[in-house]
Amino acid sequence: MAKPIMARATAVWLVDNTTLSFKQIADFVGMHELEVQGIADGDVASGVKGFDPIANNQLEQSEIDKAEKDPLYQLRLKFNPAAAGEEKRRGPRYTPLSKRQDRPASILWLVKFHPELTDGQIGKLVGTTKPTIQSIRERTHWNISNIQPIDPVALGLCKQTELDAAVQKAAKRREAEGAVMTDDERRKLVSTEQSLGMSTEPRIPTAIEGLETFSLSDDNSDEDDDINSGPVPDAATFFNLPESSDDDDEQP
Repeated sequence: MAKPIMARATAVWLVDNTTLSFKQIADFVGMHELEVQGIADGDVASGVKGFDPIANNQLEQSEIDKAEKDPLYQLRLKFNPAAAGEEKRRGPRYTPLSKRQDRPASILWLVKFHPELTDGQIGKLVGTTKPTIQSIRERTHWNISNIQPIDPVALGLCKQTELDAAVQKAAKRREAEGAVMTDDERRKLVSTEQSLGMSTEPRIPTAIEGLETFSLSDDNSDEDDDINSGPVPDAATFFNLPESSDDDDEQP
């Protein structure tokens, strides 16, 4: 069911100017009934100015009259012929002007650390076009020598959940294709929470598992103990110095 524009402001107007129930207003504007009740109590949307749906060609007065007489009646949005067939435009997301210069750095980061992502996925994440992504992949971008890879999440170009979802989708695609991945590639294809939960210790190959405690010096440990338990030799024994006498010291 279509919802009116400026839903909260419309709800404020309906609460102030009609005797509709909270549920009727909530169903019409797409809000929760308790939130509409909060508007009536003054706890929600206290600074929002009411938006007249009748004057703005979104609701008929006859609909309000029917709803006021019947608490079970649901308001219907007025049909707008100009909006017929209107669909949400598909394409790259809008990027603010202040962050557009950061897109090449984020594209380079995604290409470097997540090469499994397609150009379409990268375009949706950071709001760019395929020619720009291709120029950075092939290092033919006019400013490629000055671009440093930066995480798009840190730049605010996308959310971590969106990046994780794209990576998970790429992982399923790689798995369906049957491609053999290394441990490093497999770690890149998991979400951030899964990656942080993994053990950082390197895994021991199964071929040599159980030999990590093996040592060649175990058999000679008793001999080493005997040698170390003996008396510590004096420094003079290493240099074979002659013993000095008191007579030699008295001679001038």
